[in-house]
Amino acid sequence: MSEGNMSTKVHLEEIDEENWRVELKVSKEQERYVADKTLLMARAYAYRNARSQAKLIYVDKEPVGMLLYYDRDETVAYDFSQIFVDERYQGKGYGSAAAKLALELMQSDGKYDSVILCYIDGNSAARDMYEKLGFVHTGEVDEDEIIMRKKLRIL
Repeated sequence: MSEGNMSTKVHLEEIDEENWRVELKVSKEQERYVADKTLLMARAYAYRNARSQAKLIYVDKEPVGMLLYYDRDETVAYDFSQIFVDERYQGKGYGSAAAKLALELMQSDGKYDSVILCYIDGNSAARDMYEKLGFVHTGEVDEDEIIMRKKLRIL
């Protein structure tokens, strides 16, 4: 399935009182790289004053993952804090398609003209996906987290 066809199937929805209990998890091997859904939702609450946006990733009507981003005034950028796809749905391009949708939301919001994120050193799948999405290494490292930045097009 091409990513072009997938973009019509993959969509994001707000996490709310109806869908927050959905069962999603990453594989044991990925646990050291990716926070679980409980931490994602706790972080969304903690950053609620920074306009946090916690979203479920759906393929058609099936929830397959979650993502979170929020405003980061001190870096003058959106912080693409987390994204994960459940272990049952990995390797199908859903994470990349969802990340593109989140970037489009950030761009259309227009508060900042760039996005920052970090990934854990050794997580080559995340690094490769972010590089394909246009993120570049800033040269900054915070312990084992490697910082990347992407410029958004001005609308």
